[in-house]
Amino acid sequence: MTGHPHLPADAVGLGLRRALLDPLQAAPAGAFDFLECAPENWIGVGGRLGEALDDLGARHPLTCHGLSLSLGGCAPLDETFLGRVRRFLDRHRVPLYSEHLSYCSDDGQLYDLLPIPFTDEAVHHVAARIRQTQDILGRRIAVENVSYYAAPHQGMAETDFINAVLAEADCDLLLDVNNIYVNAINHRYDASGFLAAMPGERIACIHVAGHFDEADDLKVDTHGAAVKEAVWSLLGEAYRRFGPRPTLLERDFNFPPFAELLGELDTVRRTLTANRPAEPRHAHA
Repeated sequence: MTGHPHLPADAVGLGLRRALLDPLQAAPAGAFDFLECAPENWIGVGGRLGEALDDLGARHPLTCHGLSLSLGGCAPLDETFLGRVRRFLDRHRVPLYSEHLSYCSDDGQLYDLLPIPFTDEAVHHVAARIRQTQDILGRRIAVENVSYYAAPHQGMAETDFINAVLAEADCDLLLDVNNIYVNAINHRYDASGFLAAMPGERIACIHVAGHFDEADDLKVDTHGAAVKEAVWSLLGEAYRRFGPRPTLLERDFNFPPFAELLGELDTVRRTLTANRPAEPRHAHA
């Protein structure tokens, strides 16, 4: 598969959102190490927005996090769309493309990320679609553990399902620590135990984000608030267990002053420094 540059293991990044274009372009050197965008929102975009994307991509590594591939769906993969994604990734020399371990279509887009049943049949189905995606894109991809609120049929533990998919597809993992925390509260399992079951050698990147406290026993993954202390703690645990990984702060709406987002990036850096393993490990290439 085609070679691409890799992010440093201790890189920290922000989501490239249109509402943040001006402060991202004006940010001082070193404020962030990379930006992440959804290719669906930028493929074919021209004019002022396209120029801003090109400017930021020329100055900072861009990673891509897809929204609509529907790896767990039943409809055939959209190979035309994947061809456009490949050209976008190649044009911007994207070091990492990731998608969700979920589905979002059923005779049309559902505009939500829905959980896949945790069964052997689903493992084979999703792994085959991931392999097909990697063949079309000419690169390994990473899949993200997702938040969900209604549990699908669980013929196996979620951790076993994730590990089986990663192994059969031979792909990487985008580890979302906020999703682990949210699911642990909502579905009453141990977040540390879940984290311990993840395959560290396959973790290509980490996501950290804020959520909404609907109730003591119900958390909603919104990406619209500051990161909670419990999630920072789980991020530190991930660093201690797996070593540094490129880490993205997700914020999709309800944006605070840009300085506050940069302050959260500094918290990522401090968390990494405070929890760095005795023997440094490197990001999975």
